[in-house]
Formats: sequence, C-alpha cells, structure tokens
Amino acid sequence: MTVQLLTPEGMFQPVPYHHVAIGTGTRQVHVAGQIARDAEANHVATGDLTGQVAQVLRNTALGLAGAGATFSDVVRLRFFVTHWSPEKMDDFMAGIERVADELGMPRPLPPVSLIGIDYLFEPDVLVEVEAFAVLD
Repeated sequence: MTVQLLTPEGMFQPVPYHHVAIGTGTRQVHVAGQIARDAEANHVATGDLTGQVAQVLRNTALGLAGAGATFSDVVRLRFFVTHWSPEKMDDFMAGIERVADELGMPRPLPPVSLIGIDYLFEPDVLVEVEAFAVLD
C-alpha cells in the first residue's frame, strides 16, 4: 500500500477526512488547481457550489489517471472556495458525495484543507482543488 490514512487517538473527531496520510511511494504526482470547466473549457455548474465541487473532483481524477494514479493514491487535497461561510458546508459536502463512488474516493477522505478566499481568477469560479499523490 502506497498511502496509509489514519486518525490517531486523541485528534479531533468526527471529521469526514483522516488527519494523517503516510506516503511510501517513490513517485510524486501533483495535480494543479482544477476548476469547473469541461475538456473544451466550457463553464460547468455556474453559480452552483455542489456542481462545481463535483466537476473539480472529476477533473482531478482525470489528472491523476493521466499519471497512472487514483484517489486511493492521494495524500492530500486542498480546496479554495470563494466567499466561504460555514453555511456552505452542506453544499460543499454534497458535491463530494455526488462523485465519491463514481471516482473511487476513499472515505474518510485523505487529509483535506478547505480555505476560504475572496475570489479566484474568474468571477464564475467558486471552487478550486489541488491534489498531491504518491505512487510506487
């Protein structure tokens, strides 16, 4: 196993992700920040956080696959969400749940950060995700 996910006793729980990932592979895969665009750069799910989260994860899966990786190889995910507020958490999590089985995402997720920001590079972009994976 290249990636071991765990939450040591005494760490804050419950959360929908593990606090620790141990990568033992020799190849690193970094997927740049993915946004809600399809292969032709068309906007996907404009104004819909749930739909954009689902699309960025689908795009991330394509990037991982291009390197011979899957979400089971992911050591860390980092999300940037515009105009974040705690009331958006249900919509955010619904986007993950929408594609988790389709993309073979482990549950709980690997370590994940959700960072609220004012804006991304285009006004319709609500969320961006970066992934880091380890392969043998």
